[in-house]
Amino acid sequence: MTDYKELVKKAFEAQKSSYSPYSHFKVGAALLSEEGKVYLGCNIENATFTPTNCAERTAFFKAVSEGVKDFTAIAIVGNTDSVEAGSGDYCAPCGVCRQVMAEFCDPETFSIILAKSENDYVVLSLKELLPLGFTNKNLSK
Repeated sequence: MTDYKELVKKAFEAQKSSYSPYSHFKVGAALLSEEGKVYLGCNIENATFTPTNCAERTAFFKAVSEGVKDFTAIAIVGNTDSVEAGSGDYCAPCGVCRQVMAEFCDPETFSIILAKSENDYVVLSLKELLPLGFTNKNLSK
């Protein structure tokens, strides 16, 4: 899949499953594996907040739990209940999600698509969002 619009569309589909009764901020993610399979994720909140899981990590953990560890791109969408798709802002991944991406993705080639709508999105590399990321390479020094 080279059409980011289709990946963004899937992220909006995933956003519909968001469980966000506390923040009312719904996030959806669509993670593309090297084999072309898409893993969807949504944010899942918890009353005690710490166990809350972001949409990006949900997608990664679903894929990894099925044995997939090679990825090319992720589309991320997010906004509050009161904001219609296309009228919000770009929803960038949190630091923890960026670190999870660094565990499994090449910072130079992994694409992160932040979208307001299927036609309004920006594409960044993981290196742009996590310029001095800590990886397994740091542990081997």
